[in-house]
Amino acid sequence: MRFLPLQLAPIFFSTLRESVAGRGDPAARRAGLAVLARMYRRFGLQSYHDTCIAAAMVDTVRRFPDDRWGQAPAGAWERGCRRALRLADRAAGVVGEGPQVTVGEVEARESPSDGVAVLTVRPMRRLRYLPGQALPVCTPRRPGQWRWLSPANAPRPDGTVDFHVRAVSGGRVSPLLVQRVTAGETLWLGPPCDVGLSLAAAGDADLLLVAGGTGWAPLRAMVDQVAAAPGGRRVTLVVGARTVLDLYDAVAVDRLAHTHPDWLTVVLAFSADPHVDPAVQGDALSLALYHYRQGQAIYVCGPTPLIAAARRRLPLTGIPAGDVHLATTFDRALDTTRWTNQHPDTTGRPDPCTGDHPSDRSWGS
Repeated sequence: MRFLPLQLAPIFFSTLRESVAGRGDPAARRAGLAVLARMYRRFGLQSYHDTCIAAAMVDTVRRFPDDRWGQAPAGAWERGCRRALRLADRAAGVVGEGPQVTVGEVEARESPSDGVAVLTVRPMRRLRYLPGQALPVCTPRRPGQWRWLSPANAPRPDGTVDFHVRAVSGGRVSPLLVQRVTAGETLWLGPPCDVGLSLAAAGDADLLLVAGGTGWAPLRAMVDQVAAAPGGRRVTLVVGARTVLDLYDAVAVDRLAHTHPDWLTVVLAFSADPHVDPAVQGDALSLALYHYRQGQAIYVCGPTPLIAAARRRLPLTGIPAGDVHLATTFDRALDTTRWTNQHPDTTGRPDPCTGDHPSDRSWGS
């Protein structure tokens, strides 16, 4: 297409294809829509472009039939394409301006534990993100299939970003990122989005950070952010795992504890390891509540069961709701009607990535 740069056209059309096909879980579909909306806005697409874009999609279906396209007739693809583009058009009005879709090169890949990889990526264009945010990431090995990943570091002078990825059993994307993607390969990077972990929301309060699994990545970036702007804030970091062997980034956890002993307290929590000291036996949330001090802002990030437990248990403790911030899990169905019917304003615009209006959120998630 003449109005799409050649390098980004495959990103746009493969993402549009997946959106029309309706493949992926709610989180993947939200990630793809965030990418489409930002590209729609960035390249000045208008509703009257739907005709030529849909025609190009149908022509591709007819000329290159294979399993990627499914068995639906060309007419169904055209109708689906128009619907997806209308949604992207409306979502683009909510998303507004901001960081664009770009390409990054994998500079290094480490495997600190079975089933987990740490990918160091150098974006072609410096990413403008805040610690605690997440962005859609896609490998050209699975074009158009996006997954949310959070940088595990605050922005660095050299622009590189670390992503922690755990291979999900039966997943189509994460096993590739963990087992097959190597240094020198490219990744597609979508626009960074707020997922409920903004440090600005805590003001100057002390922090209690609760991490489970690779949910440790964005909280580690937030610790980097505090370290870069010291101001008397104290941080308690609770890192949970099933066993000692499951604590995949133990070296980094230990390094942080020894680098910032004056304001950072690190607490380990092992939920299924009878061989560790009794003081660190238990789930991360229980140990976090034991270490909680009045006035702390609590941030929780990790697997869906951890977020669900925090949503259920924290209101019962008397901790003010405004002090609790839970990472978005994207486990609800994509509410496109609520998103696209909202009008952006300065007092309560919907979240550009989750579609959740601030008044619809419970405990910051």
